[in-house]
Amino acid sequence: MDRIVEKVGIDIPKQPKAVRVAAYVRVSTGKDAMLHSLSAQVSYYSSMIQNHPGWIYCGVYSDEAQTGTKANRPGFQKMLSDCRMGKIDMIITKSISRFSRNTVVFLTTVRELQEFGIDVFFEDQNLHTIGGEGELMLTILASYAQEESLSASENMKWKVRKSFENGVPWNGAILGYRIVDGRYEVIPEEAAIVRLIYELYLDGLGYERIARELKSRGLKTRNGNKWNHASVLWILHNYSYTGNLMLQSTYTENHITKKYRMNNGEYPMYHVEKSHEAIIPKEMFDAVQRESERRAAKYSKTENRNLTGYTGRVFCGKCGTRCRRKIRNGKPVWLCNTASTQGKSVCAAKAVPESILDGIEEKHKVQKYILCDENEIKVILENGESFTEK
Repeated sequence: MDRIVEKVGIDIPKQPKAVRVAAYVRVSTGKDAMLHSLSAQVSYYSSMIQNHPGWIYCGVYSDEAQTGTKANRPGFQKMLSDCRMGKIDMIITKSISRFSRNTVVFLTTVRELQEFGIDVFFEDQNLHTIGGEGELMLTILASYAQEESLSASENMKWKVRKSFENGVPWNGAILGYRIVDGRYEVIPEEAAIVRLIYELYLDGLGYERIARELKSRGLKTRNGNKWNHASVLWILHNYSYTGNLMLQSTYTENHITKKYRMNNGEYPMYHVEKSHEAIIPKEMFDAVQRESERRAAKYSKTENRNLTGYTGRVFCGKCGTRCRRKIRNGKPVWLCNTASTQGKSVCAAKAVPESILDGIEEKHKVQKYILCDENEIKVILENGESFTEK
């Protein structure tokens, strides 16, 4: 009897692939109650994901933001970056409004994640972005979230304007003052810094030199940061230090961009005299404004950085940052931006006269210059070749 041999296949069921899951949470303000809510949400999602069979915990990304309209939230951007690197399969979040209240940002983000095969689940709406619900439902819900943001923004604007009408300041984040019962009260140690800034400016120092002087004395801004050009400028042009208020001199463009605009008559402004104790005499404030206008007029005549052909082509050979054009003794020079703004202790690069660059430019087609020293310049040509000019 012949033996019959048959090959028998055994179907081994494939093991389901574990899903890498992360969560995203956001709270609207930095108040203690909201921070507690943020902590509770992080704990909730961490426990949910870690205890779910078949899920791999990939973390909880979080943000503390005023609204959900901005796409540059650091936690949100870190999550998207990890998604692009293939570290996440699914994202869980409370609602569409937590994810984004801007319809365009929302749909753009969801579509990008769909291309990577990443699902987003919104708990409140019980909705998956990958599934049978369809994009129509997502668009409708995202539009609703955007309108909710608009309503919240308009309510806040109404509240702010009512405060302005009553002569009550809205912004308490000002060095030298704190708002107490709707009025500014002086903080003596901070007021001393404000007076020092005004005195240094009238003594002839510019914004950057004042910032360096404050840093050398170990002084900090209202939020504990280091001083820079912008923070000094803001102090010197803040009318509130005179003891008077000019309310609604700026306004927010809209609830999507959140950009500030100067109020040129679009909305009423309110001037409140003697609303609080002055830190700077009105005469001193006016003197600073006149000096600022004088300097602006002077430098606008002697220096126009936007019209030079070297802008963006000159770099520091010591720290690598771009160089900027300055006028010294009536002649243009190029100096490392770090050395110019932070001082020689940070970068010891020296200024190079523009006339030297002019001489090189006449002979060669130059792509960029690297200022290694006052007497040594590395020149990189458009054809890729390079040489050192001494």
